[in-house]
Amino acid sequence: MQNRRALLDQLRAQLEFIEAGGYRKPDHAKWRPQFMFEDSPICLNRDSATPRKPCSECALGQFLPTEANGLHVPCRYIPLNEAGETVDSLYRSGTKEELEAAVQAWLKTTIERLEREEQAGLREQDHPAVLVKAKFVSPDRPV
Repeated sequence: MQNRRALLDQLRAQLEFIEAGGYRKPDHAKWRPQFMFEDSPICLNRDSATPRKPCSECALGQFLPTEANGLHVPCRYIPLNEAGETVDSLYRSGTKEELEAAVQAWLKTTIERLEREEQAGLREQDHPAVLVKAKFVSPDRPV
């Protein structure tokens, strides 16, 4: 449950970052275009002055398709919608505005889904299932 809350906090912070224009008003690396996810607070490797961490430790890792594992920047391959668009595909065929809109929509949908799952989990904790191990004995058979 703690991991889910931490993930939700990170996704909410990412959404706030985008909505506040974080990619349009960079606080670092102002000399180059900003990269979705990589130049946001969610990225473990945002600060190039610190030792690089494996992307597998990133909160976004659980949203990656298996074929993205091992790629240099795997978060670019998270499916953002039912059409299968990714940050990478939108870099190639979309505008910056389309990319931001797709990521915002994905974040909102993902946050809502995780919140629903969290609420369902809390309800299960309120009424935990009781499992009973029983042995049934036939009256025809001795124990």
